[in-house]
Amino acid sequence: MTAAAGALIEIDDVVTAVDVQVFTASGTWNKPAGAQRVKIEVIGGGGGGGGAATAAAAQHAAAAGGAAGGYALRWRNASDLGASETVTCGAGGAAGANTGGNGGNGGASSLGAHAAADGGTGGTGAASSAASFGVGGALGGIGTIGTLLTRGQSGGSSYGDASLGVSGHGGSSVYSGGPTGRASGSTGQALAGLAGGQGAGGSGGLTTASSGAGALGGAGGAGIVIITTYL
Repeated sequence: MTAAAGALIEIDDVVTAVDVQVFTASGTWNKPAGAQRVKIEVIGGGGGGGGAATAAAAQHAAAAGGAAGGYALRWRNASDLGASETVTCGAGGAAGANTGGNGGNGGASSLGAHAAADGGTGGTGAASSAASFGVGGALGGIGTIGTLLTRGQSGGSSYGDASLGVSGHGGSSVYSGGPTGRASGSTGQALAGLAGGQGAGGSGGLTTASSGAGALGGAGGAGIVIITTYL
């Protein structure tokens, strides 16, 4: 089969096989023999959830959730790709420290120069306070190279009142729902945030009155690259 430069190869009724390779860690993609068209999907790493500081009597600390990585989709003629291409799966953002530290940002993911997506932003940590207050959620990453470029879900906001509160949820990525925020109906709690799945953000940590210890945020999920080749 031949095609003019830059033209799309028609593959209807002539596909003989489909090769799907899913990368959850960085590596190298090798083009299968007989490849015609390639569908590339890229998701950046999720941001880590914010950490919550120790809460004294009549205080709380509720941190925001980390955001999901962006998504990029691109179709390419197989001839536009090399015999091998570098796959980068962005690392998930680090969990926010249990002293009220911010979560780390997720890393960018890519397939060579063909498709790329930024990671999600880490959630804001929370110091303890007796006042009612909330912390805004983090902004989702966005696809940067591709045909369809979308933003990952933002991390959830947190809120607390006097000695109780709820932390922010982790943002959902295209292929993984974000973890729920932590909530407590009693004092003396130190609840660590939950880790995000593939490309999803981690949820924020929560402490309530007389916790005696801070709470880590949840780590963000690593990015993912999915390459579907039509033979």
